[in-house]
Amino acid sequence: MGKHSNLGPIDPHLNGIPAYGVLDEFKRAYKEIAKDPAKLAVWQPIIGQYRPTFLGQCQNAIDWSNKFVAAQLRTVMFKGKTVSENKVAAAKARKIVKELTDYRGNKTHNRHIHLCDCQKMGLKVTAFEDDAQLQDLVLTVHHCYMHVLMNTAAYKIIENQLGAAFIKQSIEAMRPVNQPRLSEQPSELRPLSWQ
Repeated sequence: MGKHSNLGPIDPHLNGIPAYGVLDEFKRAYKEIAKDPAKLAVWQPIIGQYRPTFLGQCQNAIDWSNKFVAAQLRTVMFKGKTVSENKVAAAKARKIVKELTDYRGNKTHNRHIHLCDCQKMGLKVTAFEDDAQLQDLVLTVHHCYMHVLMNTAAYKIIENQLGAAFIKQSIEAMRPVNQPRLSEQPSELRPLSWQ
């Protein structure tokens, strides 16, 4: 990781809604209503917005993401050569997943977990500033992508080691500079059609 790099918490979202937040809110509503049934009137419109099976989907997203991260840590980052080393790897993975999934502690999906915090929790990470050649290579790729993202309609790029790329582009960004936005156009003007 670089000085300015960060890791985020394990925080699965369903249609932009945090799964942990939904389950946390539902548990809170349940406790408050059990303690004071009059609170049902307050909670009913909130909980009523959840579609059937939504709570189950939230739990499944949490379980899947936690299992995936734990497996990657156990079998890749901490993989051992012996049974006892693999038991240690599993324990390290559980500890790290617990820290990364602490919804109340992390508070937000956008929380930045920096290099020193990653190292404190036990992740095997080093500062790429310690390796000048690696730093130059990583920053070169970063700057190439930033140049593309800032100067084209592209807003998402996924590329593999074979050079195959998936690029999402914004139609709004492709609008000619002097053409008003659709919301700004008088009714007698029609938007340009893209060929």
